[in-house]
Amino acid sequence: MKIQNSNEVTGSKVSLAPAVYIVGAGPGDPDLLTVKAQKILAEADVILFADSLVPKQILQGVRSDAEIIRTANKTLEEILPVMIARVQAQQSVVRLHSGDPCLYGAVHEQMQALAEAGIPFEVIPGISAFQAAAAKLKVELTVPGVVQTIILTRIAGRTGVPESEELASLAAHKASLCLYLSARHVEDAQQKLMEHYPAEMPVAICYRLGWPDEKIFQVPLHQMATLTQQEDLIRTTLYVISPALATAETAETARSRLYNPEHAHLFRPSSIGTDKLSPSA
Repeated sequence: MKIQNSNEVTGSKVSLAPAVYIVGAGPGDPDLLTVKAQKILAEADVILFADSLVPKQILQGVRSDAEIIRTANKTLEEILPVMIARVQAQQSVVRLHSGDPCLYGAVHEQMQALAEAGIPFEVIPGISAFQAAAAKLKVELTVPGVVQTIILTRIAGRTGVPESEELASLAAHKASLCLYLSARHVEDAQQKLMEHYPAEMPVAICYRLGWPDEKIFQVPLHQMATLTQQEDLIRTTLYVISPALATAETAETARSRLYNPEHAHLFRPSSIGTDKLSPSA
């Protein structure tokens, strides 16, 4: 089956077909929108955005005559008919979600409903909070010899998780674990994490990344719940639990083979015994 795009990019403009464009807004910083997302937002006839999760600054540059619809107080049953009706009226519709649509975006049911209604749609990815967090923290979450796996998950709350994905079992991998949507259950999360991670494991607590009131804290795992409660971080909080945060000494001793002079590959023959890297590195 061939999957076709609904729009054509020509130079600096996008020619939008009547369709729904499910756009990832990133964590909150307008500068972290993709170029494609910016172009689509600038041309869209209608924009439905989750105003409790997406700051209004993301809408800079949209058309002055674009129809802007806030959806924080709406149900899916109220949102879908609007999108379908606008596309049927030959308009282009943006459904703007925070972060990346593929992560906790509640887009699965939207895409199913649009497909059943015969409404064309396209998904435009966005920067996720875990990526923005790593950038702010200036860390690589996959440090050779330290950690090579990233787990993106949440603790069970009103929305459950499969038994095989229970937090304590995932923590057993001792990977870089990025915990979404869990601030309201932080004590339970801390307890489950401490079954496998050491109590002094560094945890980055990232609140409203990319927003004007962004806050980032780094504490030992055993202080994760206390800090969260002291700062009243109830919503829009990401926890990064990772050996990569542990110590500067670990970071200095771990090195990828990719640019190591002892490592040869197709584009760079071995430079053992030489004082400098090949120009192709």
